[in-house]
Amino acid sequence: MAVNFGKLFLADDEGLQSKAIRYCESVDRLQFQHLNADEVQLASEAYVEALWEKDDLELACMGSGCIQKDGIRDADYSPVRKKLRTRASVIGADQRYAMQKAKAWQNHKSGGDYWTPYQEAQVYELRAALQNPEFPEKPKYGQSGPGPEPMRYALAAELHDMHTDKHHQQAVEVLTPYFQRILEAHTNE
Repeated sequence: MAVNFGKLFLADDEGLQSKAIRYCESVDRLQFQHLNADEVQLASEAYVEALWEKDDLELACMGSGCIQKDGIRDADYSPVRKKLRTRASVIGADQRYAMQKAKAWQNHKSGGDYWTPYQEAQVYELRAALQNPEFPEKPKYGQSGPGPEPMRYALAAELHDMHTDKHHQQAVEVLTPYFQRILEAHTNE
């Protein structure tokens, strides 16, 4: 799952939308086992289309070879949120998933705190994947925070940003326990 999730982002970087959707579907099929094949396809398409909407906004905010932070900060991310809301509806996640994921993507390119909304979005997605509205269930002490899985997700995004094979492999390694947690919940281990 982690390998295919990494390939999804490489396909996105290369502008290969249909390939990105296929990788996303292969992950979502295992991640959201409560969905049928049509729902998995719809959820995956919505996610990848949200990425494409985000990429289009970033391209529109390019100037002098870089993304203009003010342009991104002021950009209308409603098309991104719309696609992410579709994904949230299909997978059964709280709609705040869409708001937080879009905010994370916007903040990521505008120089703001993106890791906090990224992790918050992943809590909502994990609750849907695990079919557990109480996630994260943490011990008595250390109740604050999103739990290790959403933190792994944010770290993987940081590693992806390095754009090297070495960092890509590290991102896959970081995400492996993230997806193992989901698979273990599906098999009640």
